[in-house]
Amino acid sequence: MSNLADSKALTHDGVIAMATAAVAEAKRNGWNVTIAIVDAGGHPLHLQRLDGASPGTADTAVAKARTSALYGFETKGFEGMVTDGRTGILNLPDSLPLEGGLPITVDGVVVGGVGVSGVASSDDAKVAKAGIDALL
Repeated sequence: MSNLADSKALTHDGVIAMATAAVAEAKRNGWNVTIAIVDAGGHPLHLQRLDGASPGTADTAVAKARTSALYGFETKGFEGMVTDGRTGILNLPDSLPLEGGLPITVDGVVVGGVGVSGVASSDDAKVAKAGIDALL
């Protein structure tokens, strides 16, 4: 029996593969977005603001990615809680209740998160999912 846990972590190549796929999805749809990828602790590994994306989308994309990584579920879930009246969720640290952030889960372990901002939140989520699909 070991006192240390095995862990999984994103590699640079994995992050680039996700970013490339997410950018391709955004461009295919003509969406000017920012894409953020963070590690399991919510620390930024990649940030890319496409031409035409508002500067404010950078912070929002990182916040969505961080929320999904730290809490282990899609930010759409947070948004739904607030919509359902569970406004106490707004007091959680490092959380943004807007769809568009997805956790990166490998073998049941959250290894990071992808957040996208710039278009309708459901479309942000499609871009994030394209990135994750490229990794898995």
